[in-house]
Amino acid sequence: MLQLKIVSPEKVEFDGAVESVFVPGTMGQFEILNDHAPIISTLQKGTVEYVTGDGKSSLDILGGFVEVQKNVVSLCVELKA
Repeated sequence: MLQLKIVSPEKVEFDGAVESVFVPGTMGQFEILNDHAPIISTLQKGTVEYVTGDGKSSLDILGGFVEVQKNVVSLCVELKA
């Protein structure tokens, strides 16, 4: 399992365990799974999707960045109004 934290300027949007995360990277969309290599990437306008034990959730963003390190995924995003 991955630990995902999504933060916007307003609040913490999500903080919990997930099975996977799909993000709109600047160079194209990509999926983050357990034991993903460490990475820092910018994000473009699009949809972040993540799968929890309760199902699939999504969040529309205008941009931001993602950092992955040791099964911890941190997203700092700007949300659509």
